[in-house]
This record gives sequence, C-alpha cells and structure tokens, in this order.
Amino acid sequence: MYRENMSEFYAAVCAEHEIEINPHVLHVLEKTTGTDSVTIELRGNNRLRDVQRLDDGDVLALSKCLRSHTSWTGLDVRYNNITDEGVGHLVDLLQQDSSSLRSLDLMFNDIRGDGAEVLAKSLQCNSTLLSLRLSNNKIENRGAMQLASMLQVNSTLRELELADCDLDTQSVIAFSIVLKSNKTLRSVDVSRPLLFSHQEEWAVHVAEMLAVNSSLVELHLGKMGMTDMGMERLTRGLRLNGSLRYLDLRCNRVTRDGVCHLADLLKKNRTLEVVDLSSNRIEDEGAAYLSEAVAWLGCVLRELSVRSNNIRTEGLLSLAHALKVNTTLDHVYIWGNHLEEPVFQVFRELIASGRLPPEQTDVSAYEVDGRVFLAEVFHSLRRRYYRTNSFDIDTRPTNEAAGHDSSFTPHIESQQHVPCSPAELQNLL
Repeated sequence: MYRENMSEFYAAVCAEHEIEINPHVLHVLEKTTGTDSVTIELRGNNRLRDVQRLDDGDVLALSKCLRSHTSWTGLDVRYNNITDEGVGHLVDLLQQDSSSLRSLDLMFNDIRGDGAEVLAKSLQCNSTLLSLRLSNNKIENRGAMQLASMLQVNSTLRELELADCDLDTQSVIAFSIVLKSNKTLRSVDVSRPLLFSHQEEWAVHVAEMLAVNSSLVELHLGKMGMTDMGMERLTRGLRLNGSLRYLDLRCNRVTRDGVCHLADLLKKNRTLEVVDLSSNRIEDEGAAYLSEAVAWLGCVLRELSVRSNNIRTEGLLSLAHALKVNTTLDHVYIWGNHLEEPVFQVFRELIASGRLPPEQTDVSAYEVDGRVFLAEVFHSLRRRYYRTNSFDIDTRPTNEAAGHDSSFTPHIESQQHVPCSPAELQNLL
C-alpha cells in the first residue's frame, strides 16, 4: 500500500504540474518500502542500468510527493542536473515542521552561489539535518561564506562536504574561524579550493582552530597545495587537539621535512588513527621518519596510506619492519612507489603471516618462475571515517584531554560568541 501511494502520488503531482514522469524516479518510489528509516537513492550515475537524470522539474514533483510521507530520512540525488531552482524546492522540504530529513547528498550537480545561500538560510533554524554533501558544485566564495555563517547558529549539522566547490582563501579561513566555536560538526571536507597565495595563510587559521576545537573527528585537506611550511603549522595546532581521528592530506606538496613534523606528532598524539599521505613526495627519508613513529611505543595509528610518494626499497623496508613492532597499524597502502624484489618478499611475508590482512592493503603477492612479485588490488583507505564510527567526544579542555605540548598558544578571540552575517564575517578576515 505504501509503495502504491508513493508512486501514484508522484504520478498525480506530475500530471497536476504538467511535468513529464521520470521513469527513474517512478522505479525507485515503487521499490521504496514503508519502514521507519528510508534513504531514497536517485543517483544519476547508475552503472547497472540507464537512468534519466533529475532536473529541477523532477525535484519539484519529488519534493511535493515526499511532503506527505515522513518515513524517509535520507535523500541521495548525486550526479544529476539540479540547479539553484531545484535547491529551492528541496528547501521547502527542510522547512516543513514534520521534516525527518537527516541526510542530503547533492554532490555533482549544477548548484551555484544562489542555491548555497538559500540552503544556508534554511539550515539556520533546521534541527534535523545531520549530513550535507555539496562537493563538486561550484558555489564559490559567496556560497561558502553563507554556509560558514550558517554554522555559527546551526547546532545540528555533523557532516559537511565542500570538496571541489571552488572555495578561495577567504572562505577556507572563514570556516576555520567558525569552527572555533561550533561544537557539533564532526566531519569537514574543504579539499581542492582555489588558492593563489604561496604563504599558506589558511594553514595558520586551521592550526588555531584545531588547537581549540574539541569536536571535529575527521578533516579533509586534500589538494590544498600544502608544503612543508603548512605541515609544520598544522602539526603545531594538532599538538593541542584531542579529538581528531582522521586526517586527509592527499595530493599536496609535502616532502620529507614536512613528514618529520607529522612523525613527531604521531609519537605523542593519542587520538589520530587514520592518515592519508597519498600523492605527496616524502621519499625514503620521509618513510623512515614515519616508520620510527609507527614503531614508537604508544603510537595509536591504525591506517596509513603512502601511495605514490616516490619511496624506494629502503623506505618501504623500514615501514615493513616497523609493522613487525607495531601492534595497532593494520591498514597500509603502498602502491605507486618503486617496488622491487626485497619489498616483494617482505610484504608477502606480512600478508601470509596475517600481520597485514589481504583486504587491508593495496598489494597482493604472486609467484612466477620462482620469483615473487606484487600486483595492485583495488583496496584503498576508507574515504569516510565519521560515517562508520560513533564517538564520545572528550569535552575537557583540549590540551588537558590530549596531554600534549602546550608551547603553542594560538590567538583566540573572546569566548563570548556573537553570530556574524556573511558580510561581517568577511570583514573579520
């Protein structure tokens, strides 16, 4: 009965508004069951069958259909043709009193600054949405500033993804300032902004934020153009942080000198469990620094990716030997480096002995004519940590909870927090 009501109601709405029925939407609604927690998946990149991607008219019909059904909690409309107009229809869903929407995925659409602004204003008083994913929508600086302003008053949102959204230095700094006072956000992704300064001012502000933020669990800073100087600044803030579990630094410009600072941090940090250094250039010396940290008594690192870092035999062997000492690190990804026979042998032993489970690394050993080789397997570091883990965040002062060096004291604004408008937030930068 529930499925018939949903699909029939959708068809009736399309007829009323003279909207052509989208077969993809109709098919999904017909399969939807009336359980207490439903995520409606309408992705436009279905590989198993051809689908008609959603446009703004489809979103209008869908939003009117969903208003009368409160059992759904998630909406996944990735890879469609939704624009700012379509976002306005979705906002109507968020603003209704009976809204049960907890997760909204709008990645890879055509949403711009106007759509982000409308969405941000609706979330200022929303108390249900926990996850918002907007990656690969060109909302640019104006839309990002509106979302940063929203985070000053929203006390519900826990996950925000803004990768490849053409943010600039100003908006990245704005998010850093806002996160000093926001106590609910757990996961943030601001990867691949458009940064034109080589001074890495953003890293100073992110470090200051990390020094005082006690709620952030996952932080994605991929494709930031970060150098060793930025890494040094970042680790100074992380010394005072007692909550971050996942740090994504892939596709940056970090070399052995930057990794040296990270390795020193890993020796003392008691919370950081996942580090992604893929596609940097740490080489053998950087791998040696990491190996020393991994073998350090008390290192809590569980997952590490050093794919494509120009590491040769010496560095990879040092990492393999560290694994024999360490008892917690059981996810290691090394493909894309210079793999030679000594590396083949030692990683085959690690996998065969069970020290490195086959599904938790990206290489697999095989033998031809008595010689051992490694092949790539398509396993990788999990891209999202917060979604698969639930944490009780320590609310003690950050430096007390972490028990770390307090020599770095960031500049902190007054503890009394007064929300700023986007224009006022710009004036602070």
